[in-house]
Amino acid sequence: MAHRQDKTSLAQIEKEDYLQYAYDYQPDNKDVEHLRILLHGPNGSGKSSFINSVETSLRNRMSGQALVGVGQDSFTIKYETHKIQKMKPGTFYPFVFNDIMGLERCENKGICVDDIKLAMKGHMKDGYVFNPQSPFTSADAHYNSSPTINDQTHVLVSVVSSSTVSIMSDEIMNKMRDVRRAARDLGIPQMAILTKIDEACPEVQSDLRKVNKSKFVKNQIEKLSAALGIPLNCIFPVKNYHSEICKDDQIETLILMALRQMIDFGEDFVNNIVETFEG
Repeated sequence: MAHRQDKTSLAQIEKEDYLQYAYDYQPDNKDVEHLRILLHGPNGSGKSSFINSVETSLRNRMSGQALVGVGQDSFTIKYETHKIQKMKPGTFYPFVFNDIMGLERCENKGICVDDIKLAMKGHMKDGYVFNPQSPFTSADAHYNSSPTINDQTHVLVSVVSSSTVSIMSDEIMNKMRDVRRAARDLGIPQMAILTKIDEACPEVQSDLRKVNKSKFVKNQIEKLSAALGIPLNCIFPVKNYHSEICKDDQIETLILMALRQMIDFGEDFVNNIVETFEG
């Protein structure tokens, strides 16, 4: 029993360290109001749930700011910027998340790849409703013709479910690689989160502390790395809050570990920008 309590205490200490890091963070670049983190990936991979899990971890209460659906169709239909309240109303953490419609294998379903590219460049305003049959253009009322450094994406995060890595279609993989190449050309740093590790691995489901020792999770990370070309040390396995009604230190340690990498990557990127971004 004492051994279990020691491990729980270690998880709490790790979580508190990550929480403090996020709380203390402020961009060094004074032109930057906040880091913009764009999540993309297949429909149902857990993008919105990850945003809620981050907010739950940081605000010390269950959160559902990003609406989450259950089923085959993408529940996210609008381009939205999610801010996380810090201490009191009107104060926010200096990083935001952009949630977008999921990718699907068919050309007339899911988000258009070109829409993601324009969003990364900062041309898409909040409130734009994605249309799988009609790509976003400069004629749309939500088109930002003069994006600033604060409008563009600073970190691109690929979100993939561990239960679908092995069965993801070539069409979706090609779309994700296309997005990654566009981000590369813009100099945007990239990483990935592997979600639903508990659903795909019984060992991890029984004890989340075993995630780093799980051969299954390790194998899925390697498969995702090979498929998308993302370095192994830039892929973070996580479990989003899903059915839980109480907070969990183990869940939040993994979530906050991934968040810290996003902050570090974004900070490095904006510090390397000499001139204001021009789209």
